[in-house]
Order: sequence, then C-alpha cells, then structure tokens
Amino acid sequence: MQPSQAGTDVLFLLVGAVMVLAMHAGFAFLEVGTVRAKNQVNALAKIMADFAVSTIAYFFIGYSLAYGIDFFSGAEALQEKNGYELMRFFFLLTFAAAIPAIVSGGIAERARFYPQLLASFLVVGLLYPSFEGVVWNGALGVQAWLETHLGAPFHDFAGSVVVHGFGGWLALAAVLLLGARQGRYRRDGTMLAHPPSSIPFLSLGAWTLTVGWFGFNVMSAQSVEAVSGLVAVNSLMAMVGGILAALLAGRKDPGFLHNGPLAGLVAVCAGSDLMHPLGALATGAVAGAIFVYTFTLAQNRWRIDDVLGVWPLHGLCGLWGGLAAGIFGLPLLGGLGGVSLASQAIGSLAGALFAFVGGALVYGMAKGLFGIRLSDEEEYLGADLSIHRITAQPDYNRGEV
Repeated sequence: MQPSQAGTDVLFLLVGAVMVLAMHAGFAFLEVGTVRAKNQVNALAKIMADFAVSTIAYFFIGYSLAYGIDFFSGAEALQEKNGYELMRFFFLLTFAAAIPAIVSGGIAERARFYPQLLASFLVVGLLYPSFEGVVWNGALGVQAWLETHLGAPFHDFAGSVVVHGFGGWLALAAVLLLGARQGRYRRDGTMLAHPPSSIPFLSLGAWTLTVGWFGFNVMSAQSVEAVSGLVAVNSLMAMVGGILAALLAGRKDPGFLHNGPLAGLVAVCAGSDLMHPLGALATGAVAGAIFVYTFTLAQNRWRIDDVLGVWPLHGLCGLWGGLAAGIFGLPLLGGLGGVSLASQAIGSLAGALFAFVGGALVYGMAKGLFGIRLSDEEEYLGADLSIHRITAQPDYNRGEV
C-alpha cells in the first residue's frame, strides 16, 4: 500500500468510524425517548459506560481474537501504513460496541448497572469476536467449507447477522432471564401500556442512527478503492421501504414509524453490496412489516417485555437480511451473484443460535453470581434515582411534582 493510498484509506475509515460512533448517540436517544421518564438518565449512562467497557474489551482481547492482531508493539510499528490497522480497529470497535447498545434497549428499566457492564465486557471481549472472526476472517474454516460444498461462503457485507442479528438474539436471552417489568402484565395476561416518555427524543435517536448508518454500510468497504455507490443507494432504498411499511402496518404510530428505517437498514446490511436497488426496497419493506407485527406479537401475546423491541428489530430483521442477501443478491433478481441461499440460511441461523446460547450463558452467569435485576423498590422508584441518584427532571428532584 503506497503512503498516499494508505493515508486516504485511513481518513476514509476515520470518517466511517466517527459516523458509526455517532450512532451510539442515536441508540442512547432512541432509548431515552422510549423508556419512562424515571429511567432516562440510566439510558444515557448505560450507552456511555458500555462504549468505554467495550473499547477496553475489544482492544485487549476481542480484536486479537477475531483477527489475530494485537497492539502491544511499539508506536513505530503501529504507525505502519499510516496506522491503518489502528484505524481499522477503531472502525470495527464501533460495530462491536453496538452489541451492548442493542441489548441495553431490551433490558431497559429493570437491569442492575455493574452486572450489565460485566456482561458487556464478556460479550465484546469473547463472545462477539468469536463469531466475527468466523464470518469476516475465515476462522475455523467454516467459510471455506460453505464455499466448497454450497458454492459460496456466508455473505454479510456490513453486519445484518454478524452485528445486528447477533445483538438482537443475545438481547432476547437477557430479556427472558430478566423477566417483565413490574406492572407490565396483569394477572389475566393483558398488558398495561408504558407509553414513550418523549417522541421528540425517540425521533432524534432514529434520525441519528439513520444518518450514521451510511457510514456503517458504505465504509464497510474499508478502503476508498472498494467504495460503492450501490451500497449507498441500496441503503437509502431499504430505509425508505422500511419507513413506508412501518407507516402502513403500524397505522401511523410514531414509535413504529421511527423504527421503520432502522428495520430496513438492519436488513440491507448483509446484501447492500450485491442487490439491485429494487431488491433493497423490497428487503426494507419486508423488514418494516416484520418489526411491526413481531413487536406486537412479542409484547401482547408472547409476553416478552423487550422494551425497545430489539429482538424484532435487530434479531429478526437481521435474520431476514441474511436470507435476503441470498435471494435478492442472485442475478435472476438483478443482483451481482456470488451468493448461495443455502449458505445464507446456515450462516444466519448459526449466528442467531450462537448469540442466543452465548447470551444465556453470559447473562445467566451474571444473574447467578451477582443478580442482574433491580429490587422491586428500586424499579418502582426508577433506575435514575435508584442507581444514579438524580433524574432527568429537575422539578422532580426537588420534590415539586
């Protein structure tokens, strides 16, 4: 790599890393707007603390586990190729740190703070990079086996399954271990509404995530030479498909509407470099409908108290995205080819299973050793007062409301 090219690629990845870093503000405000007012401070604090813990875990353990590269050489060695490998670490760290941010939305309003941070460290340091290395670095020969026997490896360009699906299925395990919030379900099984505390904050979070997602997808090329306008437009079309489907299926509900673009973007990550824009539009539309219908089923019928709906949004839409890459990536449907639907199905289902079982082990261990749920009294007061000794509403702190 020539110095000028290396410098350009480092700058390219830096822009991508900063855009995805900004998505963590989106995660934070999406959660702030969705939870009740007494849990807003906790939502902000969790995302900030999780990112710091994720950085330590991924720097010292996770990145080396996934890619076989560490940063324990001198600074002169680290500066090779303008520090490209360091910048690649930064970029991929922002992906890894999205896993705890996804889980945070599912377990909101009743999770203890430090046990959750411990679980985040284990997930980002050990669990996530194990799967990441298999898919994106060819570890254990799984990708080679799929290519030999099924004609193509598992394709996930920007993480429909590797990041979003993984985070969603991991979150499902944590949500089930925690149980529903107090007062969420009556004894007869009917659900009590816990309306969002702030639609403007929810919207701000959705828009921040949406804008940052173009860094997430486009910069997954990891070099200027490999960048593709097809990825950008496919992301746009999937986003719009998700919005329109959620608007119609959700009957103009603002919560569904603002999660619609996120559902479409989750689903298009895997095949955004392969699909025709019409295929991306269809992928996003299906994802928007999946989110609305499965969120409603999970909350109302299955009594899974996933506060932000991260399992439907990331887990199920991510799974659909892995499959969609094997459908709309085919030349028959206008795609570039080089994918196998069988490989996509195996890779997607394996990722979901590994994440769910791994999440059950990590959060189950934390639950057994330390406890992962606030006491009834703490939950009633809210995580803001119980954990952080302050709320987002100054008047409430003074006892005036």
